[in-house]
Amino acid sequence: MGESIRLVDLIQTRIDGFLDERTSILLSIGNDLGALDSFSREFLSGGKRFRALFCYWGWQSVHGTGNGAHSAVQNADERTLDTVVAAASALELFHAAALVHDDIIDKSDTRRGAPSGHRRFERLHQENGWVGDSAEFGGAAAILLGDLLLGWSDELLDEGLDQIADVSIRRAARAEYNLMRMEVTAGQYLDILEERAWNTQPESELLARAERVIVYKSAKYSVEAPLVIGATLAGATVGQLESLREFGLPLGIAYQLRDDLLGVFGDADVTGKPSGDDLREGKRTVLIGLARRSLPTGSRRLLDELLGDPSLSEQQIRMLQTTIRESGAVDSVERMIASNVERAVAAIDRAPLSERARDQLRELTTTVTRRNF
Repeated sequence: MGESIRLVDLIQTRIDGFLDERTSILLSIGNDLGALDSFSREFLSGGKRFRALFCYWGWQSVHGTGNGAHSAVQNADERTLDTVVAAASALELFHAAALVHDDIIDKSDTRRGAPSGHRRFERLHQENGWVGDSAEFGGAAAILLGDLLLGWSDELLDEGLDQIADVSIRRAARAEYNLMRMEVTAGQYLDILEERAWNTQPESELLARAERVIVYKSAKYSVEAPLVIGATLAGATVGQLESLREFGLPLGIAYQLRDDLLGVFGDADVTGKPSGDDLREGKRTVLIGLARRSLPTGSRRLLDELLGDPSLSEQQIRMLQTTIRESGAVDSVERMIASNVERAVAAIDRAPLSERARDQLRELTTTVTRRNF
């Protein structure tokens, strides 16, 4: 765990240095752009850094074996380490961009216990007494902040890739990053589609559609893709990449299933968001799909009627939480989490990867799937 802690420090230093360079350009345009600088730094300080950690240990899992496809990458030096730190940091910038945009889509007021991006800009508008609608300004400015972070993530990744002499490795890593970016965008669209189009779909398909959202919006992006990007930077063989995918996808599913439980039952002090936030946002998750399958017609109709109402009272939230628990859906999701964790651990146990990295990945498996309510 000490190595992971040191990595987090390296990533924060890399991000801070990158922002120093980029925001100096922004501020040379005008001091009015200072909010983009300060808000970017606030979103990129702290956090769990799961994606960065998976990227690093994906790299280390191959780097430490000495049998990757490209032996030139096996002798680590500061330049090689900086490459993977840059890639891991780029994933953090991409994640920050996704969160800013996601909060706009979901109309979320908070993120990590603080105001979300569009609410920060909305407050800036109000405090300065500017003309026009503060909420409209907040949304528009936050879209631009997310776009800026997205572009910066590409620039930071390229800084790392430019240090790799092997063109095939550079291209392969870039291809994996591009695939991740496309898949998570597709998954985000599927997520908002399910919130609005679920009532036009066959009842028998709703759970499978919710599972598809988990895979593409979160599981691949949160665990599988970072692992594969890191391993690709180390010149992984096809077999090593396949092993990491077999580990990463079920673990990513378990991670998101835990997140879905936290979105309904989580303590605001732990999650940084109000308890029951997913109920107000109308998330059609696997948890909701399982609950609907078990509920009697009247209770299912009431769940459908209330889900997605942003004005739900605390009493209504508690009532829905009780209904979902009593349906048996929570127990079913817990079993799904356990099953996917078991698949992930079995995959990593037999993987042709470094033993030290496998130990760290087993530890991360526990960390990302046993977060408290």
